[in-house]
Parts: sequence; structure tokens; C-alpha cells
Amino acid sequence: MIETDALVVGAGPAGLFAVFQLGLHGISCHVVDALDEPGGQCIELYPDKPLYDIPGQPHSTGRELTRNLLKQIQPFAPQFHFAQLVSHVALQTDGRWLVSTSVNNQSNQQFLTHTIFIAAGVGAFMPKELKVQGLDYFFGRQLFYRHTMMPDCHDKSVVVVGGEEAALAAAISLAQAGPLQARSVTLLYRRDVLQASAETLSTFDELRSTGRIQFQAGQVTAVCTEADRLSGVSVQTAEDKTLTLPLDALLVCQGISPKLGPLTQWGLAMERKQLTVDTATFETSEPGIFAIGDIVTYPGKKKLIVCGFHEATLAAFAAAARIRPQESSILLYTSSSALLQQRLGINASK
Repeated sequence: MIETDALVVGAGPAGLFAVFQLGLHGISCHVVDALDEPGGQCIELYPDKPLYDIPGQPHSTGRELTRNLLKQIQPFAPQFHFAQLVSHVALQTDGRWLVSTSVNNQSNQQFLTHTIFIAAGVGAFMPKELKVQGLDYFFGRQLFYRHTMMPDCHDKSVVVVGGEEAALAAAISLAQAGPLQARSVTLLYRRDVLQASAETLSTFDELRSTGRIQFQAGQVTAVCTEADRLSGVSVQTAEDKTLTLPLDALLVCQGISPKLGPLTQWGLAMERKQLTVDTATFETSEPGIFAIGDIVTYPGKKKLIVCGFHEATLAAFAAAARIRPQESSILLYTSSSALLQQRLGINASK
């Protein structure tokens, strides 16, 4: 059980800026995200796409924005919990919230928090599953949807399903020489046209030419098992033939899609799959639960990163008043407040 004043659900731009604003109020927090790294949509959808509407930055990529936000919150040392999905939220008798997370559909972590900041964007980014009868049984043991969640594949046969950047990058990583090199790597994609950066395609072709990576065009139609283990997959090829690919592990990289998931079961007021909030505080229909960013709706709402920053600021002020009602409500400025500069780790003598 982790006790905290604030729990931020979502490590995208709005969630990271909420961490900063809470830090200015002297409130430490924990951050949970379904992804295995911070950045949210910026990292998953447009890491290298230029953004031109971030205040003070003529242009930056999603990756650069994430890096700058992480640098900005360093003085507050937030604790991150990645690859976890918030599954249950329950109000306690003392007014705090008991929050449970899950990993691979198994209970994982519990938090007891005074406030919750939902910065879930358009939903938790979840991998697109491979729908084949009997395959789900092996999830977390031999079936994986993220390369980073796989165990050591040294001297094992791995089949990677997918034909875009993430799939090729995973196949390359598994095939490259080193102590974690797989015995064999096969990339399986529905067609023989792959989509990735020129650099990735070049490396992939080089490993394929040396036999370190095999490629097969086709689609998985069935699983093959031996003694309660996944031993291979049946594949229907473009020539309408069926073949079997033996394997020890199956990595599926078919992209991601946002899902609201358990959020819809928390009893929060919603409108068209978005949370409704009080725009003075950005508190939801439940006291102590705030929502910011693309997950919220209200009259005049615009789905812009800069709007999420504004929402995070007001929500942090409201949360501070809730957590520490006895403290002064006088507005302080980072340019002149010794207290804020102290919290930021700034040496006032410089």
C-alpha cells in the first residue's frame, strides 16, 4: 500500500504538467500509466512530428516536449508506475480514495490517496490484440504485446507479428548479436510490404540477408500446443497455403488503440465518453477526483495541449485547497516567491 497526497493517472503532457503544478504547492505525487514510458499520445502517435502551438517553443516534437516536461518536474521527484492499468477506485470512510492497478489482468499495486488526477487523454493506449482461438491462454507466459514486457529470450525461437516500426525494431533487437540474442527470429506480416523508417528498414534487410531474421507473409489462423505450452502457430500464406511456424515466444506488434476501460465503471458523470467537470476546479462528480486534458468535456472545450496545461493549473490549486485547507490562498509567483524557488531547487543568491 502506497499512501500519497495525489495520484496522477496518465503521464502525457497534461499529467506531467499537473505534477509540476502540484509540486509548486508542495504536494508530492505518484504517476500511473498504462504505457511503459512517459509521454502519452506525444510518444505513441507523433514522437517526431513537429508541434508549433506550445507556449515559448517555436517548434518541438512530441519527444522533445516530453523530455522538457520531465526535466521541469525533476525537482519534485515524482514516482512513476508504468505498464499498469488503474482497475478499481473506491472511496474510503476517511475521504481518501483506494486505487488498485493491474498488470496483465492481474492485481498489482494499491494506492491510498487524498486526490486523483485523471489525465487519461482519449483513453489508455492498449495493444491491438491478435484474435485467434486459444491464444489468450498464453498471455504473459509466451504471448506478449510489448517487447519490454518479454522475459529473456536468449536461445529461444521468437515470432514477431507486425509490419511497422515497432515490430521491425523488436525483431532487430531480438536478432542482434549479444547475450540476449534469440536463437531464431521470424517476422510475420499479412503482406510483404513493410512500413518503417529508412534506417530501420536498412538494418532489417541486412539482418535478413545474413539469415538472422526470417520473413514470412501471411496471417495466424490457429495455435499449436504441446503439453500445455504454445509450440507454434499455423499461418495461411498469400498463396493460400498453410504452414507452421515453431516458436517459444510470440510477440504481437499490431499497433495500439485507446480504450477507456475500467474508467467507465468508476461512477463518474460522463457525456459522450468524456468526463464532465466543474471548470472552476476541474473536479469531477466525485469529490477529490479531478480530470484534465482530452478526457474531459465542458462548454467551449478544445482538445489542445495548451488547454490541458490550463486545466492542470486550476485543478492543482483546487487540490491544494482540499489537501491543506489551513494554508494561505495568496497567489505566489515563481519569479518572486522564495518559497516556490526553494521548491524548484533554485539558489536565490544566483
